[in-house]
Amino acid sequence: MTYHEFISDLVDVVEATGAAIMVIGGAAAFVGFAVAVAKRVDGRLAYQQLRQRLGRSILLGLEVLIIGDIVRTIIVDPTLTSVGVLGMIVVIRIVLSFSLEVEIDGVWPWDAWKLTASDKPAAPPPAK
Repeated sequence: MTYHEFISDLVDVVEATGAAIMVIGGAAAFVGFAVAVAKRVDGRLAYQQLRQRLGRSILLGLEVLIIGDIVRTIIVDPTLTSVGVLGMIVVIRIVLSFSLEVEIDGVWPWDAWKLTASDKPAAPPPAK
């Protein structure tokens, strides 16, 4: 196995990890929502927590996928075309990340300091 094959396989593992984070995190968010509904938690709070948990798992998964894309472009396929594609992918994922953060927190990331403690989204209840 050559160095490039090893790195390519490693990047595949990183990308699979990013996808798994989103799938497992999404499933856990829905399980948490179902538990909250079963415990008769306020529907709006349960829904808000579902959206926050889904958003967080998607954000984390996207960050891991970006790592895989960067490593693949720098080490495995360092061509001008692959750098251009990486640039477009990163821009798209940054826009998605900003959009998700606005959905989760209700403000742009650079305005988060304006939130008071009472304005911040409720943290999910601790796991038992």
